[in-house]
Amino acid sequence: MEKEFMKPNPLVRIIGISAFILFVCSSIRHLLFQSTAWDLGIFDQAIYLISQGQVPISSFLNFHILGDHASGILYPLALLYKIYPSVYWLFAIQSVALSLGALPTYFIALQAGLKESQAVAMTAVYLLYPVVYNSNLFDFHPDAIAIPALLTMIFAAREKKIWQFCFSILIVLACKEVFSLTILAMGIWLMLCENRRFYGAIAIISGITWFVITTKGIIPYFGTEVASVERHLGRYNYLGSSFTEVVENLFSNPFILLDHIFSFDNLFYLALLLLPIIWGLSHQTITCLVGAIPCLAMNILANDQSQKDLIHQYSLPILPFLILGVIASLSLGKGFLQNKREIIIWSLLTFLCLAKFTHFTGKYLEYIDNLPATREAIALVKSQGGVYTTSVIAPHLSHRKLIKLTDQDSQNKDLDIFDYVLLNVRHPAGGGNQEFSKHLVQKLERNPKYQKQYQQDDVFLFVKN
Repeated sequence: MEKEFMKPNPLVRIIGISAFILFVCSSIRHLLFQSTAWDLGIFDQAIYLISQGQVPISSFLNFHILGDHASGILYPLALLYKIYPSVYWLFAIQSVALSLGALPTYFIALQAGLKESQAVAMTAVYLLYPVVYNSNLFDFHPDAIAIPALLTMIFAAREKKIWQFCFSILIVLACKEVFSLTILAMGIWLMLCENRRFYGAIAIISGITWFVITTKGIIPYFGTEVASVERHLGRYNYLGSSFTEVVENLFSNPFILLDHIFSFDNLFYLALLLLPIIWGLSHQTITCLVGAIPCLAMNILANDQSQKDLIHQYSLPILPFLILGVIASLSLGKGFLQNKREIIIWSLLTFLCLAKFTHFTGKYLEYIDNLPATREAIALVKSQGGVYTTSVIAPHLSHRKLIKLTDQDSQNKDLDIFDYVLLNVRHPAGGGNQEFSKHLVQKLERNPKYQKQYQQDDVFLFVKN
């Protein structure tokens, strides 16, 4: 296996091509002003501040970035910003990370006894799984970095490579606090189903320890009550407004939970999740999905629709275990499809049906009519002063301490704190609307502290005198 692992393979070219395509697509989306402050602007601002030796307090969140998801992985990423501060680093990292998941997929397939052609087919199953492409388009999230690490954990545990296993755990846990539950579940699977008790114990202890440290220490300390309750419990507010209420409701009124679980939305979500790999699942390999239970449960229990689709990043942690289940089925000779060609054709068909590449010919072109004017206005923002702007412009100006969004539901009444106000009245985006933006323009025109520096195609830039 060691020789096979080191053997040069056309897979390297496949991964390279995949990473290039993903990077180009996410970059074009950003250039078309389809990326947003939530979440690209949040991560870009935080990583930039870290690279400058400043405290990474997000002006979007109003608290330290570690109070969000305890994503310590952002600190080593800031080293790239020291070379040159650019949001395109994040697109590159995400594209490479998602594509690299094909590498451990390939070796896990060989490890399970699959033929070379089947192993190559499994890399296609992974790379063409719609959530890989779609989540890459949805701004940037550290979740992507965890996916190849999760797959590497599986390979390392089966090969008894302890240091590779432990390093992969560190990478996963550094991406997001909630991944500690995935590590915990994987530890249970390793211990009970794979007969890897030592590796399972390491994963279980690591998962429990990190979950306690982050939820009881890091997140409350850096993010206060806003982060620990509103940001994380808001998606489950039908169960209560606090952790205590949630627990009480689960015991006193379990029907609330059951009514939510057995809904059409969840049934449709499960159908979307399984369709790309339904051909390769078998009841004999159902235990391979144990590691997916925490993530799947959170998505099913949430009342946020973004957690029940293949567009956002929330389903990414389920993918490694779906891939593992299909590989296990093929190794037993199970599954409707067995040969490379059939598997790749099915994966391609489901990709064409569920991947959002068609947005580049429709949805992603909605701001193109005054895009040149928006670019010209952004170029006039010369200093690192505070900026008040729209959600889609914010990620292009987030390398500063202060940047806020023109959200009519949470208006900034004190405009004097900003050095620049940049508005796209025709396309206010996010939480704004045209009436609110027009009113804000009129207000700034009457304000002697601001000077109108740019006006073209309904794009306005005001600069503080």
